[in-house]
Amino acid sequence: QVELVESGGGLVQAGGSLRLSCAASGSIFAIDDMGWYRQAPGKQRELVAAITSGGSTNYGDSVKGRFTISRDNAKKTVHLQMNSLKPEDTAVYYCNAHIWERLRGKYDFWGQGTQVTVSS
Repeated sequence: QVELVESGGGLVQAGGSLRLSCAASGSIFAIDDMGWYRQAPGKQRELVAAITSGGSTNYGDSVKGRFTISRDNAKKTVHLQMNSLKPEDTAVYYCNAHIWERLRGKYDFWGQGTQVTVSS
């Protein structure tokens, strides 16, 4: 089985920073795109940032210039550095990865989610 485990969420004041991490483990042959999504209460899940295996990145408009996504292919990890946090960044953040699972093929995996709360 493949698992994505997130860490790094918490409570921070507006203007502060947090760093989220996500580690993939299990029967993994290869990992394609990895990314972070978020879902605030009463809202749809939205893309925060994504990164290809080659390092190309894509950001949601609301986080451009404040958040940075990175990955370590050898460690099968993806990180999200969040700076200049705003109260509207408050949400549950989910790690996502497109993973080639050994003997099974390519599937879309999600982490369990980590809460980020930004106080004003």
